[in-house]
Amino acid sequence: MLRKRLGYFLLAVLTAMGLWLSQAQVSQATRVRDQIRGGNQTTEAVQPSRISPEQEMAVGQQMNQDLLSSGEFTLYQNPDIQNYVVEIGERLLPHSDRADELTYTFQVIADDQVNAFATMGGYVYITTGLIKFADNEAQLASVVGHEIGHIDGKHLLTQIRADAVRRGLITATGLDSHAIVQIGVELLIERPNSREDEYDADQRGLSMIGDAGYAQSAMPDFMQKLGNQGGSPPEFLSTHPAPDNRVEALEESIDPNQRDGDGLDATAYYNRTQALR
Repeated sequence: MLRKRLGYFLLAVLTAMGLWLSQAQVSQATRVRDQIRGGNQTTEAVQPSRISPEQEMAVGQQMNQDLLSSGEFTLYQNPDIQNYVVEIGERLLPHSDRADELTYTFQVIADDQVNAFATMGGYVYITTGLIKFADNEAQLASVVGHEIGHIDGKHLLTQIRADAVRRGLITATGLDSHAIVQIGVELLIERPNSREDEYDADQRGLSMIGDAGYAQSAMPDFMQKLGNQGGSPPEFLSTHPAPDNRVEALEESIDPNQRDGDGLDATAYYNRTQALR
């Protein structure tokens, strides 16, 4: 009889603990959801897997505002350098998969770190440190093309959806746009792109610069230069696949007819970026 009563007691305890853990998980998910949604703020619900180009650009615009107002990033206030990057971006865009559905925005960030990144909706960011580090226009174009490749591949959007699912934030109606913005900014600042996304963006960027008339050889050359620095890797590579592996993959993918092309004149590049020297 005592053993039977003890069994009932243990079963009751385990049941109570299971209910408590379930309630705790629900409460935690609710707290995270409320924090991301900004309390009682009501925003449009969006299904990340079916987001329209217009919705994506609106979310990207809000991400841009949040990034620039966070103090993490400051725009470089030099129209010559800014216009130069825009020129390169606009030369590549006709060869982008999504040029007809998005309005792209190219911006230069005042930062000595060698870095570049992209958000949703066509926003591409290049640091002054990366512009100075590149040897020529084709190398800079290869980075711009790589970042356009992330947007074309919807890599950040895929990460946002996966993160929201993991945290239990997606409802039957989708994920509100404010949450998409907050998760996206968090991912950009704190977490790396996946290895697969980086290789995909490399291949998309390589194709773009070749079709735009730039020398495709500039892309593996720039990647190799990053890898040859020694010491700690630059921020641009600290969360990416190993440079040697990416160089090898790029070299194998180069079109022999596009290996050489425009943008290899180092003197011309130095003159265009003289404001940074």
